[in-house]
Amino acid sequence: MTVQQYDGIGEAFEGFKALPVIRYGEVPSVLELVGDVTGRSVLDLACGTGFYSRELKRRGAADVFGVDISSEMIAAARSIEARDPLGLRYEVGDVAELKPFDTPFDLALGVQCLNYAGSREELDRMCARIHRSLVPGGTFHVFAQNPDYAFDCASLETYGFRCEPTGEQNELGPLVRVTALLDPEPISILGTALRREVYEEALTAAGFSDIEWIPLHVSEEGLRTHGEEYWADLLAHPPLVLLRCRA
Repeated sequence: MTVQQYDGIGEAFEGFKALPVIRYGEVPSVLELVGDVTGRSVLDLACGTGFYSRELKRRGAADVFGVDISSEMIAAARSIEARDPLGLRYEVGDVAELKPFDTPFDLALGVQCLNYAGSREELDRMCARIHRSLVPGGTFHVFAQNPDYAFDCASLETYGFRCEPTGEQNELGPLVRVTALLDPEPISILGTALRREVYEEALTAAGFSDIEWIPLHVSEEGLRTHGEEYWADLLAHPPLVLLRCRA
């Protein structure tokens, strides 16, 4: 399901980063969550077209390796790398089947990654493979749908997207359709809003500890550009959340 959703989008996926909630919410929140990467090695999981791979390399990461299940996404990431070389490496791969690395990474980033697990067994394998890929004490940073979101914010379109339950559930949580309101054509992606205890149980079983939930925030630039009132609904009913844990 995930491959079919993302294949064919290609570099159009870069347009997501221009949406207000992404530009002023997701991106600054994720970069603050990850923190200083100077001299560190980074595993970028579900890297898409490599947006965060490039950002972290520009911020001083010594080595960044991006993995995505979509060959079209990786092709787009490699095309961008060819036009503006940063020394990034990309590979098509399923996070649930990550191969062992000769040298483990200092940190891993999973932006909208674990929420594409189709079952608890697949989620457990994803978490175990990620844990195996990190040095002892390495950190794993997650950005995904907020498990506590009640789909009760009426004005998400103001921020560039819709977040709608399909009415179906699997063993991990409710299925959710997220639509990015891009011009000229919106793009919809189907995933799962994993329950909070599902995240915590799977990560703990894989060997992670110090699990910390961190709320989405809006950057100072976003507040200056749109004003505090503009962001009130989003911050009162945040549909997205961050999580950090330690291997």
